[in-house]
Amino acid sequence: MSGWSGLARRNARRTFRDRREAGRVLAEDLAPYRGRDDLIVLGLARGGVPVGWEVASSLNAPLDVFLVRKLGVPQWQELAMGALASGGGVVTNDSLIRNLGISEQELRAAIERETEELHRREAAYRGDRPPPDLSGKTVILVDDGIATGASMLAAVRAVRAAGPAQVVVAVPVGPPSACRQLAEEADDVVCATMPPGFEAVGQVFVDFHQVTDDEVRELLARPTVGDGN
Repeated sequence: MSGWSGLARRNARRTFRDRREAGRVLAEDLAPYRGRDDLIVLGLARGGVPVGWEVASSLNAPLDVFLVRKLGVPQWQELAMGALASGGGVVTNDSLIRNLGISEQELRAAIERETEELHRREAAYRGDRPPPDLSGKTVILVDDGIATGASMLAAVRAVRAAGPAQVVVAVPVGPPSACRQLAEEADDVVCATMPPGFEAVGQVFVDFHQVTDDEVRELLARPTVGDGN
């Protein structure tokens, strides 16, 4: 695997007007993939879909949605003890689970709860349309940024299980540590900026509003290939 691309080092202090602008910037870094007929872009819902639409449109590639759900610690849902992805991929933070004394039953309950929500959202975004066939494809996984990297790692592992030719992670922002960890499992990791003193994904965006289900559906309905651009 080629892994870490180092593209993030070019502009450590870059900011973006919104997710759409971030997607256009990211697409420039992904230009070597343009024109490949085996390419598909998967936007992680919800925030990764606006970024992914711009990437897919620029690369003239189809866009689809990919779901990842955080597994929150009981009584402290904002703290992730792992993540669950479309296709059943699960990543857990075993040291955190052990240190907090989280039981196997509590972990299983969280997985069951988030699996139900993941299926609900997949139906809401995709309707009756089946998931894309990723076998033999070059898959670019796009999100609006990474913090710990747990959600993206779950996505990479789930996509890898589908037999793609290559898995690429592409995000506008993230800390070097998380990007390097992802590079151990993805074939390439492209990050447009790595701000010093990284605190949160939203720190590099002027507009970082919560993306709605309606926005996701609207973007998925807009063509990214051919004359529809």
